[in-house]
Amino acid sequence: MNAVELFVGAGGLGMAVSQAGFKPQLVVDWDQWACDTIRQNQKAGLQPFASWPLVQGDVRQIKFSEIEASIDLVTGGPPCQPFSMGGLHRAFLDERDMFPQAIRAIRELRPRAFVFENVKGLTRSAFANYLEYIRLQLRHPELVAKSGETWHDHLVRLEDYETKGKFKGLQYNVVMRVLNAANYGVPQKRERILIVGFRSDTNVEWHFPEHTHSQDALLWSQWRSGEYWDRHQVAKRDRPAETAGRARALKLLQQPAGSPWLTVRDAIADLPDPELHPLLAVAQFRDHRFQPGARSYPGHTGSPLDEPAKTLKAGVHGVPGGENMLRRPDGSVRYFTIRESARLQTFPDEMIFHGSWTETMRQLGNAVPTRLAQVVIQKVRDSLTGTV
Repeated sequence: MNAVELFVGAGGLGMAVSQAGFKPQLVVDWDQWACDTIRQNQKAGLQPFASWPLVQGDVRQIKFSEIEASIDLVTGGPPCQPFSMGGLHRAFLDERDMFPQAIRAIRELRPRAFVFENVKGLTRSAFANYLEYIRLQLRHPELVAKSGETWHDHLVRLEDYETKGKFKGLQYNVVMRVLNAANYGVPQKRERILIVGFRSDTNVEWHFPEHTHSQDALLWSQWRSGEYWDRHQVAKRDRPAETAGRARALKLLQQPAGSPWLTVRDAIADLPDPELHPLLAVAQFRDHRFQPGARSYPGHTGSPLDEPAKTLKAGVHGVPGGENMLRRPDGSVRYFTIRESARLQTFPDEMIFHGSWTETMRQLGNAVPTRLAQVVIQKVRDSLTGTV
């Protein structure tokens, strides 16, 4: 099956597409740093990057009609700055909004399915009407805006068409949901909205994957069974005393089903501390170099070692936010290294990142965790092949 990946960035979603068995016919992004990251991994022969037909350029200039193969899946993360909780929230007034190009790709390629992801900020009440506008355009991609028509007037016309119930031409059945990556085995509390659509003639019935991991299961393993501390060889004297998590765990009547949330410690326990052992860190692991300058202040206290990380951030004006820090049990903080951040995003250790720490953290902060993407993309593929 063939795929097209738009706005690939560092490749978190794109890797999941290839690993699910789709063959990319086009992989595109305009950002030079992200494309250089992919090119470096291609040069190193790292799969799936090595086989990607990468195009660096403006998606608005891409002629999808030149793709000869029939496309089964279109995926991507349209630039999220217009909707980011840390941005200016201009949304449809922002020239960086690339959802119109994602919709054009669907209209011209007519894939059997699509998966788009974006920041949770897109679900804010201020953007509710525009989110519905995006959904209805994806549902009826051939009902395009007329010359000079405002987005609001186009929305009204889409609503009329939707409620009429008599559809012609290309149509998709669309569902969307905010997913927390921690609930699917990612060591990070990262919420993203996933928008999934199937072409109406596929007759696919689909829902988002069920959670596999939970906070209660983590708390049980820490404060009821003690398995978490034993596995990490943390002596009883070094374990936290009274915490809100411990109090919650003691109220659990039975062991929760499923797997525990993964923590920062789970993700990086085998990595040398780059501040305490800098030479060992860089000798054993690529991109595992200490970054000085971390400090804690109100609202930016870092990620506790024994919880999933807080959401990694791309930062404002290219500078990652103060949450891209580890907070040790003694209260001291340091920035996550690139390798640690890649672990928190479930990127492979073999992957090379191009650019400075700040630039690479921007790429990682904008990415969808690969493990979350794998769960969703695999279920889409199984539905298209009839294996579920």
